Order: sequence, then C-alpha cells, then structure tokens
Amino acid sequence: MPRVVPEIVAENGFRLRGWELTDRGLLREVATDPYIPLITTVPAPYSEEGADAFVRRQWMRTEIGTGYPFVIEAPDGEAVGNVGLWVGELPLRGAATAGYWVAGGARGRGVALAGLNAVTAWALGELAVPRIELYVEPWNTGSLRTAERAGYRRETLVSAHQVVAGEPRDMWRFARP
Repeated sequence: MPRVVPEIVAENGFRLRGWELTDRGLLREVATDPYIPLITTVPAPYSEEGADAFVRRQWMRTEIGTGYPFVIEAPDGEAVGNVGLWVGELPLRGAATAGYWVAGGARGRGVALAGLNAVTAWALGELAVPRIELYVEPWNTGSLRTAERAGYRRETLVSAHQVVAGEPRDMWRFARP
C-alpha cells in the first residue's frame, strides 16, 4: 500500500486530495454540525490548535499505513467534505472500510457520491482491495442513499456496531463488490 494520499479526479468536477493545514475553514464549519464531531475526530468546539492536530492525525494515518483520508474539493477549489478508506484491518478481515461526511453548506450537490465513487474505484482498481465495507445508521437517509447510489449492497444491520455520543448504535453494513 502506498504511504501517500494521491490526488484523484472525481465526477462532476470534484477531486480528492490529502488534508492540508489550510483546511481549517472546513473543520470550523463541521465542528458546529450536530453529528459529524460525534462520529469522527473533528474537534468540537473548534480551535486552530485542534484543527491542526486533526490534520496531523490524518497525515499520520497514511504514514503508518492504516488509511487514506481525503478532502473532497469542489470544482471551485473549496474544501467541502471528507472521504476515507481505512485499510488497517485489511490483512486480518480481507476488507477495508470507507466513510464520508459533507459540510452542511455543500449537501445536496452530489459531493459524498462523487467522493465515495472515486475512492471506491481507486481502492478496487489500483489498490486491488477485494472488499470495501461502510456502516450507516438506519436514520441517516442521505448517507443510505449515497451508499446505494455508489453501488454498495446493504447486507445486514449490525447491532451496537459503534459508540456514538456514549451509546452503542446499530449500523447497516454495506459492501462492494
């Protein structure tokens, strides 16, 4: 597995790239989201120190070989979301995991779908990952639709899959191929 996050051209003019310290604006926006900080390591409340630490953690994930966190960049160059491919358990489970989030102001524009399609094609193609899973809470209709539109199959409801806000939550498991 490569130890750098590549730039990937995505559909509809979006592109994926590695995180930069200049992506503080995106982190500032999503730090106020009621859900994203609960399921990620986005710092809330926002601080520049917390944002810089977040970006450095993303760099470290690639350097140590556990994953590829990408910024989703809009056609105008604005950072509008995140998609990640987590490969740390690939040798043990035979599957990588994908995840994504989009800033509130950019939702409804196909950002998550473009990001997920691009990272999935890269993982299944260039990296030859045999299986990618993603997990979505049953109430998250936008994310459920994104997974299905990206060709992921809904497999099973996994009981207490992830702790969110201190409580175990059930999640739908989706997979490709």
